[in-house]
Amino acid sequence: MPETMLRSRWGGLIPGLLLAVILPSRLLAAAERVTCEGRYPHHLQGICLDDAAIYWCFTTQLVKTDLRGKIVKQIPVANHHGDLCLCEGKVCVAVNLGEFNEPAGKADSWIYIYRAADLTLLAKHATPEVVHGAGGIGMRNGRFYVVGGLPEGVTENYVYEYDQEFRFQKRHVIASGHTDLGIQTATFAEGRWYFGCYGKPEVLLVIDADFRLIRRTEFNCSYGIAARPEGGLVAADNLRLPNKEHEGVVFDVIPDAEHGLKRPD
Repeated sequence: MPETMLRSRWGGLIPGLLLAVILPSRLLAAAERVTCEGRYPHHLQGICLDDAAIYWCFTTQLVKTDLRGKIVKQIPVANHHGDLCLCEGKVCVAVNLGEFNEPAGKADSWIYIYRAADLTLLAKHATPEVVHGAGGIGMRNGRFYVVGGLPEGVTENYVYEYDQEFRFQKRHVIASGHTDLGIQTATFAEGRWYFGCYGKPEVLLVIDADFRLIRRTEFNCSYGIAARPEGGLVAADNLRLPNKEHEGVVFDVIPDAEHGLKRPD
């Protein structure tokens, strides 16, 4: 967290160092911006958080920090670890060991499960139905929903539904139009899905609970979008440094009728 002015819940501004003194650490994720400690060789793929920690995936590094962004645990992981979500004390990560955005048969899609407490690898679940490469994952009502790559020229996106044992249930089709490399990040909050996509500019898909498109708009949450445990949303951004290393940041976002999401004023 930068030692700068941060907005309080009451609308005023409080110096960052003073904020750390007067608020318990579990509330610090409500600050406007948190930077993950460290620099990484690959870019940020996604984030999720609980009431004590933020989990960051940098493609080949899985990182757990406290709510100020200080590293608690970091492990190397296989390329390509993508977006992630939390479920009952476990971190679930979409993984593709094959190719992305190609016709069926070239991906090697998995969900890897890590213990949230110490990032110990607990299980690997094959998800071969995600034929263009598993890149993101979200959860709703005890079901997992996996998103991923998309070949050029395909004008719809796909969401693959699994039960808690990762038995395949259904493929959902979204009439989204083509998005560059498919869908990168996913979270369900306040009755709708938020799907972050690459592009120039980046694209946000806002989808209802029945996978009908509500809005396609320009907003960048392609490096991470997640719900807070206490309600509300955060998004992430990736900063590419001059030496080609990468940093990750998390910031507050709120729903917006025109743009789908926006940063608070």
